[in-house]
Amino acid sequence: MTDLPLEPWQWPEETWRAKVNRVRAGRNLKPKTWPNGARCAVALSFDVDHETNELRDGGKSVGRLSWGQYGNRVGMPRILSLLAKEDIQASFFVPAVTALLYPDEQRRVIAEGHEIGLHGWIHEVNTAVPPANERELHLRSADTLEKVTGVRPVGMRTPSWDFSEVTLAIERELGLLYDSSLFADDDPYELIDKGEATGMVELPVEWIRDDAVYFNMNRFQALRPYTAPETVFDIFRREFDGAYEDGGLFLLTMHPHIITYRSRIWILEKLIAHAKAKGDVWFASHAEIARYVKAQAAL
Repeated sequence: MTDLPLEPWQWPEETWRAKVNRVRAGRNLKPKTWPNGARCAVALSFDVDHETNELRDGGKSVGRLSWGQYGNRVGMPRILSLLAKEDIQASFFVPAVTALLYPDEQRRVIAEGHEIGLHGWIHEVNTAVPPANERELHLRSADTLEKVTGVRPVGMRTPSWDFSEVTLAIERELGLLYDSSLFADDDPYELIDKGEATGMVELPVEWIRDDAVYFNMNRFQALRPYTAPETVFDIFRREFDGAYEDGGLFLLTMHPHIITYRSRIWILEKLIAHAKAKGDVWFASHAEIARYVKAQAAL
């Protein structure tokens, strides 16, 4: 007879402490100053999921696959055009399958001075993948992105920000500079792995700074949130204003198949204009910010 697993309320103290302490936030890495006297750092990021949102679930809906294709046909050209006009570098987190479907798109991203980071193989859910398979997928993804773009990624954003018990160990094996999947602060911090300082930088995310939670929907489920673009802009602006007031980091996550519709792209345009109007804001890629805060912490 097999013993049933314990319910959480039955766990001994060492069990719940071990779970809490597996991956923790360490020292705060917000620098005293940002480059060129800037008061605030702005990190614009785009998760280039395209068709992998549907492929990871079996790829049964041609309609949802076509929605992913919109990200390539319409979304990415609009984003890259806007960034070029504003002379801003950003970070793009790309599943390896997306890179294989659209290699020229990734090469254009790199050619225009932006960063490409890891975002899984097929936008898989890490906690649903056995540890050995997760490791193989991340290593294969890093090799694939390097082969497609000629540049080895230095950072990872896990798909759906789903972080398993072995993800950090895999990131460390890959020698990554930073992760951008966790939530423990507003500003950059060092990751702690089972009590050990790793030297890896966390650039924290938050759902309220993500376009998907306001606009996404699923036709066949109850997931049909919708927030007016004006309200989303107000939320993003207030998040930026708070970061500016604190002298910290404003990190925004967007998706080419969500933010770029004609009724929404103005949110990003107006947000950039609002930040630039401050006159002392540093727009940078995630890798640039991670390198800077790590170097400042070492002084």
